[in-house]
Amino acid sequence: MKKILLFVLSLFYFANLHAQEKFTISGYIKDASNGEGLIGVSVYVQEIKSGTQTNAYGFYSLTLPKGKYNIILTYVGYEKITRAIDMETQDLKLDIEMKDDSKVLQEVVVTTKKADENVKSLEMSVNKVDIKTIQKMPALLGEVDIIKSIQYLPGVTSVGEGTSGFNVRGGGIDQNLVLLDEAPVYNSSHLFGFFSVFNPDAVKDVKLIKGGIPAQYGGRVSSILDVRMKEGNAKKPQFSGGIGSIFSRFTYERPLFKDKGSFIVALRRSYIDILAKPFLKDDLKGSRFYFYDFTAKGNVRLNDKNTIFLSGYFGRDTFGADFGFNWGNATTSFRWNHVFNNKLFLNNTVFYSNYDYSLQSDLKKKNTQDAFRWKSNIITYSIKPDFTYYPNANNTITFGGQLTYYSFNPGQAVAISGGVERAIGLDDKFATESALYVGNEQKANSKISFQYGLRYSLYNYIGKGTAVELGQAPAPGERRPVVSSKTYSRGESIQKYGNFEPRFAANFSLGENNSIKLSYNRLVQYLHLLSNTTASSPLDVWTPSSNNIKPQIADQVALGYFQNLADNMYEASVEVYYKKLYNQIDYVRNADLLLNPSVEADLLFGDGRAYGAEFYAKKTRGKLNGWISYTLARTERKIPGLNQDAWFPSRIDKLHNLAIVGIYDLNSRWSFSTNFTFSTGTPASFPTNKFVWQDIALPHNYYDSRNSYRIPASHRLDISATRQNKHAFFKKGTSEWVFSVYNVYNRRNPFSVFVRQNENNQTQTEAVRYAVFGTVIPAVTYNFKF
Repeated sequence: MKKILLFVLSLFYFANLHAQEKFTISGYIKDASNGEGLIGVSVYVQEIKSGTQTNAYGFYSLTLPKGKYNIILTYVGYEKITRAIDMETQDLKLDIEMKDDSKVLQEVVVTTKKADENVKSLEMSVNKVDIKTIQKMPALLGEVDIIKSIQYLPGVTSVGEGTSGFNVRGGGIDQNLVLLDEAPVYNSSHLFGFFSVFNPDAVKDVKLIKGGIPAQYGGRVSSILDVRMKEGNAKKPQFSGGIGSIFSRFTYERPLFKDKGSFIVALRRSYIDILAKPFLKDDLKGSRFYFYDFTAKGNVRLNDKNTIFLSGYFGRDTFGADFGFNWGNATTSFRWNHVFNNKLFLNNTVFYSNYDYSLQSDLKKKNTQDAFRWKSNIITYSIKPDFTYYPNANNTITFGGQLTYYSFNPGQAVAISGGVERAIGLDDKFATESALYVGNEQKANSKISFQYGLRYSLYNYIGKGTAVELGQAPAPGERRPVVSSKTYSRGESIQKYGNFEPRFAANFSLGENNSIKLSYNRLVQYLHLLSNTTASSPLDVWTPSSNNIKPQIADQVALGYFQNLADNMYEASVEVYYKKLYNQIDYVRNADLLLNPSVEADLLFGDGRAYGAEFYAKKTRGKLNGWISYTLARTERKIPGLNQDAWFPSRIDKLHNLAIVGIYDLNSRWSFSTNFTFSTGTPASFPTNKFVWQDIALPHNYYDSRNSYRIPASHRLDISATRQNKHAFFKKGTSEWVFSVYNVYNRRNPFSVFVRQNENNQTQTEAVRYAVFGTVIPAVTYNFKF
């Protein structure tokens, strides 16, 4: 803690070392049409050839020597604003509203908010996806999907179609910190991964950080997906929505308290269960398969220095009949923005997150003699104050902390056998995680800029509960025996871990249109997702670090070259990265992960590594725009006791990943878009020989090799067309029809390949390829706004 305090004091000292008579201009920049704060607006001072950007709430601050200046405000898709300001006698507070540039026909694709920010910004390994572009991209059944859209970016993959979550630079889905208004979302998918939990009508900004992660973020070792919700229209009431093939969306937003605030509510529900109900007979009668989510947010500006926000998300999936699954997320965030003065800004967040999931069979049957129900959850409470200090035009200092409390329910079950009910369950687990951080973004000169910071995290695994001590495994790769156990009282410390997490990034400008960037970060993760299935499922179990499970640690370095062409119409980049991971989890053979009081004895630990090159090119203006991304990468694991102690490909390893996105605006009424993806097949383990016993073939892996084969490659083409209408309902507002075709050439992409006995001759084995989609999927969606 002393090191961080000294670091903070030194930053303040150097930031003010050359103090002279200076004044500060500060304020908020908002959208003139709805009052939404604009994130990442460039505030450029012409005379000093430097400037700043608005933060996540639209706030900016610049300290300049006294004098007269011209400031230029630019934001993609909005009219440029130039203002002359006089700062010779006093500080200046200037709030500005920016108007849409109605003359711009095209939508920017993956925007960095400022035309040359691809080259000038310190950010690397970062993609900001414009929500209007996401809405134009072809999607499954015509339903806009944020999680699927980011998988067209370099370094982002999934293990197959219809899978939950996403993988970033060799990390598992649990190694991505997915935030919705700063609250963590533990399962970002509906319907086993076919759709994301984010309602696009309520989303304002999407930012994916794969490397060079600032010090204010922590808790995961691969990436940050920061999703910000809309604040609601502060100018006028607005109703919008969409009617699609399997679900519909409805959103309402309006001002509050005479233009002092606003709110938004958004609801989605699928109705495939209602459409299918007349056709379900016998055992399928009464089946339930639907999902819904409700999103809401409100804000009130108390005065010029204080604004409060309250947002929430509540979603649930139900799938099955007598046997079925049920899972859902619930988050609530309360945030308080306070402007201490024109140089110091505070955002204080308090959030709650609950992810629960269950499995049941036959519990609702009358007079049932055999039934089962299992449920689990993870609850998170946290408070997170974040300060931003703007000492001058060349430094932006961030500092703050976070205190988090976790409650884990690893599993509670009710089993009925022969009419006799029996309760089975595991003890709840508890933990706290606290952190302090400080960072600075510094412009050394016109050619060189840095971002550096330090985060310290302290984790405490606490009671009430029983902790076991494990002995040495009989042999590498085998289950460890339980040698003793100890009971701890509520709040008593069982195991502590503390880690320093340094962060660094640099930008070296080679000219007006090109630069070299590099970054390093260490990240620590104290939560783990236990899953030994082909792809993650909603029933995978979250567990904390303990006396037997060490926290995951990742060190990543990245180097990139960035180039803009044709007056910033084209942007290109090449990044190479290397990531080393420690304390990665694998499993003994036949591991038992559900309702196992000694589950930690079934875990194996080792190292991981991921390395690759990411190529990215995009066109940002004109009637035709889009991007091409290609990733060449490897992801490997080394676990003692597996694969003869040698490195082997991870389950999510894909050597080649190609994505092409194109959007063409024909005129003011019609636009067309297409996606194409190609990826190498994922690794798999297959038998090398077989035994025949009583005329039954038993597959066997003689060499104990892991992931030495690959399933076939996957590729797919999607297309869509959007027609804008003059009006929506009653000749008011606007509307559009979206026509889409998913999997145009009817590709049966393999999800997995498995070996089984031949049905006609059980002495023979056969490999079977399973595909989630095996047909062309057309869809029509009607969207409206008024």
